[in-house]
Amino acid sequence: MSLDISYSGGVFSAPQAKSVGTVTAGTGSYNLASASYDSVSFSVASQTTSPRDMTMSSDGTKLYVSTQTGRTIYEYDLSTAWDLSTASYNSVSFGVNTQISTAASALVFSYDGTKLYVAGRSENAVYQYDLTTAWDISTASYASKSLDHSTEADAARGISISQDGTKFYFVSLSTDAIYQYTLSTANDISTASYDSKSLSTSSVDASPQGLFVSPDGKLVFICGSQQVHRFSLSTAFDISTGSFDTGQEINTGTEDTSPTGLYFKSDGSKMYVVGDTGNSVYQYSTGTATTLDLSTGNYFSHTPSVNTLFAFSNPPASGTAAGFALALTGANAAETYDIANASYDSKSFAFGSQDLAGTNIQFTPDGTKMILLGITADDFFEYSLSTAWDISTASYTSNSFNLSSQATNMYGAFFRSDGTKIYVVSTGGVVYQYSMSTAWDITTASYDSASFSVLSQAGSPRDLWFKPDGTKMYVVDAYLDSIYQYTLSTAWDVSSASYDSVSLSVSSQDTTPISIYFKPDGTSFWLQGFENNSVFEYGLTTAWDLSTASYSSISFSTSTQTSFPFGMTFGADGTKMYISDNTGDVIYQYSTGSTSTATFTYPSSVKFPSGIAPAGPAIDETDVLVFYTDDGGTTYQGFKAGDAMA
Repeated sequence: MSLDISYSGGVFSAPQAKSVGTVTAGTGSYNLASASYDSVSFSVASQTTSPRDMTMSSDGTKLYVSTQTGRTIYEYDLSTAWDLSTASYNSVSFGVNTQISTAASALVFSYDGTKLYVAGRSENAVYQYDLTTAWDISTASYASKSLDHSTEADAARGISISQDGTKFYFVSLSTDAIYQYTLSTANDISTASYDSKSLSTSSVDASPQGLFVSPDGKLVFICGSQQVHRFSLSTAFDISTGSFDTGQEINTGTEDTSPTGLYFKSDGSKMYVVGDTGNSVYQYSTGTATTLDLSTGNYFSHTPSVNTLFAFSNPPASGTAAGFALALTGANAAETYDIANASYDSKSFAFGSQDLAGTNIQFTPDGTKMILLGITADDFFEYSLSTAWDISTASYTSNSFNLSSQATNMYGAFFRSDGTKIYVVSTGGVVYQYSMSTAWDITTASYDSASFSVLSQAGSPRDLWFKPDGTKMYVVDAYLDSIYQYTLSTAWDVSSASYDSVSLSVSSQDTTPISIYFKPDGTSFWLQGFENNSVFEYGLTTAWDLSTASYSSISFSTSTQTSFPFGMTFGADGTKMYISDNTGDVIYQYSTGSTSTATFTYPSSVKFPSGIAPAGPAIDETDVLVFYTDDGGTTYQGFKAGDAMA
């Protein structure tokens, strides 16, 4: 097989032999789930003790901070692009106090750096300034142009503009929402008109302070309440199509408890947050790049499951012409545990031959075994799935384990992830602990003679959950419509538990909570309610701290399948949800999350014919891109050579 990727006279024509190169997959761009603080910060305290927002030049060599006191914009230089440790104040500032009386609460530049937009907190307006020299605010002057957004909302705390200058957004602290405008003349704020489109952030963060829209218009970020959160837009630049990406958030409280603004590197690999508490800007890494090692071949193939940032390593020496091809196959990159977009799979399994009241469902990590707790005889029943996670392929193995020697009416259960421990709670208010000598084999289970009473808090417990390290336990009580938190002084030893005096009422969502499931990182949990026949989602601003939990205003009704829900769980990767029904003694299977194709970001050194990278392939389709360099990787020419080839 040959590849038409050689370069001659401005045309890719001469074939080369196909040599498959090495691809090292990363965690993707703009990925907050894998984000981490770089331990790099820059203090602006010498200029201001009231920073309100920040932005950067498109090449990462300039930093700008807006302030409350003095209503001034300060400019800083970065000797190494995007490296905050190389920042220094260049003694350049620009006052906007003629237009703004209280605080310059937000700022952003046009993509070419010739326009500056600043939001005035008290004026409920955004003002435009023109720069005679791009990115040099000493050359800025008021353009006598503004946008009055008071009809939509006041208290703008973050603003963003699209690269082509035709879309403008601001987030309001007073309404906890993002608003969208269209500029009929690109980059001219006076031509803005409201699109009658908005996105509420209240279920995620009621104190939004900063705003950033990704260059492709598919991702939106806000900061506030010690967190940065990510939303996805199913239609690029249409804010009304936004939804919160569960798990895509990072706590910034360790660095600063009052983040007021944020910005991202152009390829999404770095995030910067300015904080009012420490009067500093902080730098984070957001995911890792997927690397193509050019020394290993000239043909690369990749099927990503996340939005992907590419990097090219080990290019040939300068002066050596070289080309290579990248075959991309589209994949579903939708967020998991997304009950807002859940749907019934039309798959179920009847367990009535074993028990008429199944209350709790457990799966092994690989999804090939299921264990059901039945309260008719207080037994665990074991089932095998011939196709992992496909409930319709389940069959009873005739293996069971009886719990009645300890108590009756055993409602909730939790299995340690390694399959060696079981914890069961009875309606009598006691948690019992068991061990399995063979992991996940309930026929080898035995009582540990260890228990703990939760009756002082929970009058009628229905389910329980443990933190992955075994130091925290959570109990769901149907009597007082609450969840209670406990600490185990000895991990996984329930007899060492003590009440944390921390609880969460869920009565506003359901007066008979039945089952609970925590996300592995402890930042979210889902609660099944019997009364309203729905699953409800909650977020925790501090992982595993129930005192920081609040309802996310996201729910999913299971009433079409069942009127008597008794148990709920998720698949290990969060793409499946299972509900047990005690009317028909059936378990129903659901898919969670919408379909969304991954997006691709290439190195800034790559130049495409239109100046814009081609859109990624649809799910299960393959596109081929070709790249060429002759200057040692300083620049690359790229184009799409094949569309929907498979």
